[in-house]
Amino acid sequence: MNIRANILMRVYLAFGLIVLFALAVVVQLCRVQFVQGKKWSAMADSLSTKYVTVDASRGNILAVDGSLLATSVPEYELHMDMLAAGIESQANFDLRIDSLAGKLSSFFGDHSTREYSRMLRNARADSARYQLIRRKVTYQQLKAIRKFPVFNLGKYKGGLIVIAKNKRIMPFQSLAARTIGYKNENVDNPVGLEGAYADYINGENGKRLMQRIAGGVWTPVNEDDEVATVDGADIVSTLDVNFQDVAQKALRHQLDSIQADFGTVVLMETATGEIRAIANLTRDPKDNKYYEKQNYAISYAAEPGSTFKLASYMALLDDNKIDTGKQVDVMHGGPYQIINPRNGRVALRVRDAADEGGVISARRAFELSSNIGAVKLVLGGYANNPKAFTDKLYSWHLQEKNRLQIRGEGQPVIKNPGSKHWNKLQSLAQIAYGYESKLTPLQMLTFYNSVANNGKMVAPVFVREIRRLGNTVERFPARVINPQVCSPEALVKVKSLLEGVVQEGTGKTHIKNKLYTVAGKTGTAQIANGSLGYGSKSAHQASFCGYFPANDPKYSMIVVISNPRKGLHLAAWVAGPVFRKIADRVYAQDIAIKRTEAPMNLVGNTHPPKIKEGDNKAVKQVYSKLGMKPMYASNEPVSVDTSAGLPFEASKFKKGTVPSVTGMGLSDAMYALSNAGYKINARGSGVVASQSVTTGSAMPKGSTITIVLE
Repeated sequence: MNIRANILMRVYLAFGLIVLFALAVVVQLCRVQFVQGKKWSAMADSLSTKYVTVDASRGNILAVDGSLLATSVPEYELHMDMLAAGIESQANFDLRIDSLAGKLSSFFGDHSTREYSRMLRNARADSARYQLIRRKVTYQQLKAIRKFPVFNLGKYKGGLIVIAKNKRIMPFQSLAARTIGYKNENVDNPVGLEGAYADYINGENGKRLMQRIAGGVWTPVNEDDEVATVDGADIVSTLDVNFQDVAQKALRHQLDSIQADFGTVVLMETATGEIRAIANLTRDPKDNKYYEKQNYAISYAAEPGSTFKLASYMALLDDNKIDTGKQVDVMHGGPYQIINPRNGRVALRVRDAADEGGVISARRAFELSSNIGAVKLVLGGYANNPKAFTDKLYSWHLQEKNRLQIRGEGQPVIKNPGSKHWNKLQSLAQIAYGYESKLTPLQMLTFYNSVANNGKMVAPVFVREIRRLGNTVERFPARVINPQVCSPEALVKVKSLLEGVVQEGTGKTHIKNKLYTVAGKTGTAQIANGSLGYGSKSAHQASFCGYFPANDPKYSMIVVISNPRKGLHLAAWVAGPVFRKIADRVYAQDIAIKRTEAPMNLVGNTHPPKIKEGDNKAVKQVYSKLGMKPMYASNEPVSVDTSAGLPFEASKFKKGTVPSVTGMGLSDAMYALSNAGYKINARGSGVVASQSVTTGSAMPKGSTITIVLE
């Protein structure tokens, strides 16, 4: 009995001890959870750290003259530690926080002082250690904010936490926006130069150690990065800001007036292939305005129309199939019909835009852009061997991409007799005048540029070099695609044909001018009009491709405009004025272009006293006092007999154009140019020996003109 009672007592005692131990555990758990919870939670958070990526500052994209086209500027995100040392006590916090709220309110103007104060006090009540104050703060704003109450206590006492970020900006905004491109976090393949040279521009990202604090918020452990970033390299493009501005404005003005779907312009330097300007404008039907949305110049592969006739005539001349004097019957505009011998039906009808007469020379057919002439000449030369024609086109690499420095180049299409869709009755004839083939505007320009470049075809260049810390690390010289596209004899003839288009052909009215010569070709092509397809209501694409000055080409250019809705659709009326306006400005601004001015031939008194040109009345008065008879010479390049007196020409100029100041003294030259509305950059001393802009050029007021005095 006693043994049993003893055992029971021990059992009860053990059970009691277990219950007491369990109660002690529960009490301790409650103490840890509720009494010391914040302490241990903070400690656990303080032990949670991680590294986060810090984006490097991206490299700049520069114009050819060093102007910034795209750059990264610092942008900051501001947070605040509401328990910082300077405001750790409630008294210090209350003393300063309303002053800080007032400064933030007046500085940003987005919330009242009371709203800022409430936000800061609520964050304090929550013991926030990483309270967001403001995003997208500039460096200048940050400098001012550091002087605000509380924040001016210093890095640790003031509680201001600054997170640096980079913002990409384009100083010239929409200029060449699509070609410069962009980097978007939501786009896998950035476009333009930003995308093509991302490996250089992006630099090397760094790392920063972050610590998790109460509330699951991550805050930097140190202000400096643990692994420093390496800034990206700079890209020096070939674009000229001034020419780009001219091209974009000229294109926009024409698109606005004719309400076309879109347009593109490319200006290329002949010898190097460097792109000096590239504009792409698309009409937005919502507001009827034009924006840079798509790079048509490099991506839009379409039937080129009559600009392709250059390739047809070059092949014929290079293969000695024709000479420019060969006669061809253009049938007063047609139609010229190709009949299917099997069923007697018409396989193809070819018409000209106007009645160009009957039998004319091949040269005249080219100048007037006769479709019938091109078809008849190509069929006459290659009907029995069409592969010889397409092989010639392939030898110029027209069926190949140019392997551009930026992504998105359209695929050219040049059919051959082995192609799946080759039509024995139609294809050769269609290709002859620019159909059943596809080329992008830049691919067509590359071909025309080879003529301007004396037969050497070079690839277009968008990037001249890459620089790191101001030092060049890689250069991109001209890349030759074809060293000689045709024989020198054929080259001379096609150059003459292209000049004839502007002097006596379709380009005469809207492109020809007296200051310099232009060579090129108009092109008007039918394009499908949505669901309506081809036919009487089909849309049109107008283009002009050429180069200038024709006697010594410095630049080549193409203008392509799609589906004009107002006015005529012919290329000379649609694309021609854009080409002329841009070429005029480029010719006026580029003093490196060689200019040929006809000299005045003097007979008799060939060495008159050297005088400075100036005010008309003043010069006459000097002549009168000296007993010299002034003789008025013509502006025309004719021989002038000066035996009877001294040649004298009044300084006349048309309003809105650049006056001639050659021969004037500095004060007179400055007077004349200033009155005309121009700024003056003078070099040297004596009389004006040369001026940077040709007399009579249309230059906008406010432009700078350089004069050299000797």
